[in-house]
Amino acid sequence: MPLPGLLGLAPEFTGGRIVEYSTSRSVDVDTARSAVSGAGFPHAVVQASGKNGISVRTGNLTDGQEHRIQEAVKRHGGAVTKQRDERVGPSLGSELRKKAVIALGAALGGQLIYLAVRFRWTFGAGAVLAMLHDVVIVTGLFAWTGRPVDGVFLAALLTIIGYSVNDSVVVFDRIRELWRADPKEPLARSANRAALQTVPRTVNTGMGALFILAALALLGGDSLTDFAVALLAGILVGTWSSVFTATPTALVLEGRARSSKHRP
Repeated sequence: MPLPGLLGLAPEFTGGRIVEYSTSRSVDVDTARSAVSGAGFPHAVVQASGKNGISVRTGNLTDGQEHRIQEAVKRHGGAVTKQRDERVGPSLGSELRKKAVIALGAALGGQLIYLAVRFRWTFGAGAVLAMLHDVVIVTGLFAWTGRPVDGVFLAALLTIIGYSVNDSVVVFDRIRELWRADPKEPLARSANRAALQTVPRTVNTGMGALFILAALALLGGDSLTDFAVALLAGILVGTWSSVFTATPTALVLEGRARSSKHRP
């Protein structure tokens, strides 16, 4: 199990083997984790999977080593049936990891270009910084809780990026409307009014999504828990960052850009 504070990549990004077992008796995940560790695999990621299921993620395993893990689970769970057995080679895992980083970079770069064209480059930079803020916090949460970083987590991050920029666009669009209506008003005052006017919409949208994701985290099964938790955290910090990170950053950059134009 990854140590708190260290980001544990799933075998699909590092290469390894993922095996899921169905047991005839319910097994506590801590008991299963101790049994697998006692069988000689202390760094394996052991999680509950379904009602009477155990998922084991670890590095490359031979069939003999997998049989030892199965026997360890059987001592506590009774009859064991193998439900899933997937192997990921190190070269494939490295390629997936590289493509995941490229996907995140392309998403951030695309959002920056879009916002710079639709608004101003200062607003685009503020929105991208807010997105980075959201990604770092959600990633840190997974590292702190020892949750594995896999393809589901990557899908959640891309969803959070989209949600974050959508919130920022709503605030920035309102700022632009107020700024055009009264160009002589200080930009900071227009931004403050825009943030206050968009709070009800942002909160209502976020609350609706939070109810759905909370139900998904509680009732959707272990396979969807990590996805729901990542989105719950992302929506909370995304709602915060669109007002308290993206907007102030855009104001600071806009002020510096304006002051530099008046310099000789």
